[in-house]
Amino acid sequence: MRDLRGKKVAALLSGGVDSSVAVAVLVEQGIRPDLWYIQIGPDRDTTDFTCTIEEDLEMARAVAHKYGLPLQVIDLHKDYWDKVVDYTISQVRQGLTPNPDVMCNRLIKFGVFDERVGKDYDIIATGHYATTEEDEKGRIWLCTSPDPVKDQTDFLAQLQPWQLQKACFPIGHLPKSEVRAIAEREHLSAAHRKDSQGICFLGKINYNDYIRKYLGEQPGQVIDRATGKVLGMHRGLWFHTIGQRKGLGFGGGPWYVVEKDMARNILWVANGYDTIEAYADHFFIAAPHWLTVDPFDGTAKHTALAMTIKIRHTPDFCPAEVTPLPDGRLEVKTERPLQGVAPGQFAVLYDAEKHRCYGSGEIRR
Repeated sequence: MRDLRGKKVAALLSGGVDSSVAVAVLVEQGIRPDLWYIQIGPDRDTTDFTCTIEEDLEMARAVAHKYGLPLQVIDLHKDYWDKVVDYTISQVRQGLTPNPDVMCNRLIKFGVFDERVGKDYDIIATGHYATTEEDEKGRIWLCTSPDPVKDQTDFLAQLQPWQLQKACFPIGHLPKSEVRAIAEREHLSAAHRKDSQGICFLGKINYNDYIRKYLGEQPGQVIDRATGKVLGMHRGLWFHTIGQRKGLGFGGGPWYVVEKDMARNILWVANGYDTIEAYADHFFIAAPHWLTVDPFDGTAKHTALAMTIKIRHTPDFCPAEVTPLPDGRLEVKTERPLQGVAPGQFAVLYDAEKHRCYGSGEIRR
């Protein structure tokens, strides 16, 4: 972890075990951070959606009390809905697969929070599983966690360079098992709390129910790519993503979603456990975003580099050959076909050693 002596530190508490232990690690190293709870959640006008804000706050207050640290709550609900939720709905409406958690980190936790109060701090600490390191030129790099299952660099790969400069991840060098052990040792209230699942602002909301509330339903045909046979009807292309297998409801499967034809409102599917239609080893990245440096600076035009890549939150990195194109896109050819390469997802690029994260960009096929 970076040397924080003499730095003014804000630590973001979510009420979960990871951010709670992050505070414990800071305190153990002699750092006395100010604690902040960012309040976001479902639309206040929505009464049928549940959220865990009160429970989260109770856990956060317990951490603050244990270590004698000040805890403040900042309400960024409107900013969240104006920025992250609008982005999500806009992407889904276009048939793309968004990642709200990626944008939450960039726009809210290290964005609006910094504009409001974070600007008064040298460091913003969170409970993410990621690390940072400084190179010989004094540049800060986002680096992977030694726990590949929990590694969250993919959720941080859209940070602005100045945001990464201020970021600190106190538990990023620890495996999840050790984080739980520290929580037990410190008698933290969140020690046995389950990890949150799904999209950060939904709480216990079902994703399809959420999308239905804002986009409604738009039925259309589901067609077998191989035979052209109409298998049935879907309720709206925005309820599906490329590579999806569960929830299609057709016999004789498995069936995979392989394309969404937005113009004709057709959901194309393919049959079989290893159908080639569900995989891709060649795609493009639009508007790549670089965290520290552009790895193609100083290379000859159109020179391919060997990298590793993630296309979703997974412990698996895939070797790939990445080539810059004249129009600013990147062409990606992966060593093996990847299942579920969906337009709108963020492809995250790393060095060949799966250590330093270069950045990310939206997939296009």
